[in-house]
Amino acid sequence: MVEIIFVVLMFAPIILLMLFANLTQQARVQSGEPNAGQGWSITAHVILAISFALMLMGGVLLMLLGLLAGSAQPGEMPGISEEEARMAMGILENAVLIGLSLAVPALGGFLLQIPAIRRLLTKPLPLDADNPVHTFALIASMFIWVNFFFTLSVGLETLANTEGLEQATSIPTLWAQQLTFFALALIGVGWLTRRDWRQAFQRLGLERPTGRQWGMGILAGFGLVLFAHGASYLGEWLGFPIDPTVDQLTEQLLAPLFGSVLGILTLGLSAALGEEALFRGALQPRFGLLLTTVLFTVVHSNYGLSLSTLVVFFVGLALGLIRIRHNTTTAMIVHAVYNMSLGVLVYLGG
Repeated sequence: MVEIIFVVLMFAPIILLMLFANLTQQARVQSGEPNAGQGWSITAHVILAISFALMLMGGVLLMLLGLLAGSAQPGEMPGISEEEARMAMGILENAVLIGLSLAVPALGGFLLQIPAIRRLLTKPLPLDADNPVHTFALIASMFIWVNFFFTLSVGLETLANTEGLEQATSIPTLWAQQLTFFALALIGVGWLTRRDWRQAFQRLGLERPTGRQWGMGILAGFGLVLFAHGASYLGEWLGFPIDPTVDQLTEQLLAPLFGSVLGILTLGLSAALGEEALFRGALQPRFGLLLTTVLFTVVHSNYGLSLSTLVVFFVGLALGLIRIRHNTTTAMIVHAVYNMSLGVLVYLGG
């Protein structure tokens, strides 16, 4: 229960941010005035400014700590276990990089609040740099990079040796995370403000799939599984095998799901619901295929920078193309079949 509450609270500020952005856009559309709804917009900017300021200060303090840190040994840390001490030492040794993982996205978030910079960056994207919903979605995407850079700076090996990680991907926690993604997607496209639920579903590309789309989605899901395994074999043949640390961390994170039918169903259905609604449904029509696929890839930070990351990128690219050619629901079918097939293979192999 504590983990579920933590997941909801972690995403609550972003959901609130997107709600304020949509209220601003609703006020502008209803009044016809480009400056209407300034109260909601200013509130959203203040939330972001405070968040990025705290991140920046935390990043700078960590960098200073890393530069000034002494040569303490795990056995010299009273009051904590040796395992916890090793984790603390791993963070301390990489404090400069961890600080940068906070400071760099924070600076990016500050810069994206400047209209001129935002217009420059959004030229190649189907984004309106003056639309508050587009603006705050783009700025909020900086938080995705925080998670990715933090994982890289701490190190996959350090995370793989951390106890209790399986609690982060228990069945209830994973459903809480993905349902929160789904709620964020709905509210982000204007549900509760500018659109009713039918209009929000239509904007997300959530439609009743045809029989042809069901069949195509199932076949495409199996095809992506073959692609993933083929890429692994090809990488090993070329001298770029899957990093054993990636395998260890992935196994530790997903172990609660691989051991039961309910876990495997959760692995497929929850990710298909939440990730597809958010990335392919809400973001892709505004961020474009490439940027959305990159963000989808870095969300899977447990793969670090590895062959698995490249596989996730191409899987995300395929899901994005399916969204363009068909709809988000079909992409959900593909994603669910892909994840559940991998889960069944791991279960049978174990």
